[in-house]
Amino acid sequence: MADLYNRLVAHTLFPLHERLMQRPTFGYLKELDKSQWMSRAEVEHLQMHKLKLLLQSAEQHSPWHAENIRSAGLEPQCSTPLTLEALRRLPTMTKQDATRNIEQLVWHDIPGGAFKYNTGGSSGQPLIFHYGRLRQASDAAGRIRARRWWGVEVGDREVYLWGAPVELNKTGRIKALRDRLLNQLVLNAFDMSATNMDAYIKAIHEFQPKCIYGYASSLALLAAHAGERGIKLKLSSLKVVCTTGEPLYPHQRKLIEEVFGVPAANEFGSRDIGFTAHETPDGQILLMSESIILEILDEQGNPVAPGESGEAIMTGLCSHAQPFIRYRTGDVVRYANDNCKSGRGLHVIGEVMGRTTDFVVRSDGTIMHALAVIYVLRATEGIDEFKFIQHGIQDVEILLVRNPDWTDQSRDKSVSGIQARLGNDVRIELRFVDSIPPEASGKYRYVVSHVPLQSGLNNALREPSSTMHPKKI
Repeated sequence: MADLYNRLVAHTLFPLHERLMQRPTFGYLKELDKSQWMSRAEVEHLQMHKLKLLLQSAEQHSPWHAENIRSAGLEPQCSTPLTLEALRRLPTMTKQDATRNIEQLVWHDIPGGAFKYNTGGSSGQPLIFHYGRLRQASDAAGRIRARRWWGVEVGDREVYLWGAPVELNKTGRIKALRDRLLNQLVLNAFDMSATNMDAYIKAIHEFQPKCIYGYASSLALLAAHAGERGIKLKLSSLKVVCTTGEPLYPHQRKLIEEVFGVPAANEFGSRDIGFTAHETPDGQILLMSESIILEILDEQGNPVAPGESGEAIMTGLCSHAQPFIRYRTGDVVRYANDNCKSGRGLHVIGEVMGRTTDFVVRSDGTIMHALAVIYVLRATEGIDEFKFIQHGIQDVEILLVRNPDWTDQSRDKSVSGIQARLGNDVRIELRFVDSIPPEASGKYRYVVSHVPLQSGLNNALREPSSTMHPKKI
């Protein structure tokens, strides 16, 4: 009976959902399933074809990009093929560019609509942007294809350890019903008390998923909690635990794999650029090359030598609603000097060194992922950058770099939003600064908690030493 319902989801319910949402997900998935087996040269030719279409669209509908395209002497309307060297004649694009020129970037009348969204703010710099149906389809189809590398198909049961709003409104209840209809069980990563984690473990065991997906640190926390109770989940159908949102450190990978009994696979992406790369069963991280052009530049803005690390500069080939062209992500990555071991022509990423976040703790002991407070600050008008510091269980300091949109209402919204997450008895000090420096280590951390967790859980979440790095390929 379960297999019959899986097929119903795969062949009827989910395709119907995507059609009703006007997303060409399954058409794009069909293309991706074929294009991944192209040679590297053929994949790069496809990238240049899509780049030309993106530049044509940007020239016509995004005045900010149109000016850059003209200044660079590019003529996307002509028949001459584009090259990566030609793309590099365009200036890079920053978050500040995207924020300050939003009305000169968005194609509001794009078929299917342009939808307003904002980034998670884990970089400390929230960003409001717009995406279209093709970008949504690219993300969904890319993840489906990556799941297939692990033997997980559309319609198979999946558990999501994910964020949730403080209050479940009507829209949230509709989404929860949709998730269950599509064979998805969503557990709240923003409310991980010991009691809830016990319930999560029980729910996962009863649901018997084929894939578990969530924030890397939240999954490590749940695994540590299970490990402290001597629990090793017996999930006969489970194929893979997919982590996202943060670096997956080797000690976290080991812990997750021991408790869940299957491999852990890390995903790389962001809200603004979208689903970017995923780990394969061969231990390689493959770029979603059909949707993204990834350049890796040094501090002077020049391409790094093969195998060297640098800043990830991305062009979203499906970002027509608000084009991200040569966009500076702030993430540090490097390409691997090899090809996909299974014969795919997709580019191989050797290492991703993203930013890390902390957990915060409510006065009742509930552990909350950093995104619980990030969601509040990213939605507050007038904030260019922030750093949230939890000095004590009822003592919070927030450093803010403001912009002209900041008002008294912004102050009230940020304070009341944080108190809704952490409790009304929390003291919140807002401190306005001109800039936010990195830590002494040179890393940027935008949510820092000095409230200790139980020793076993704390060890599962922190890097054991300064020499520990995300997985290297």
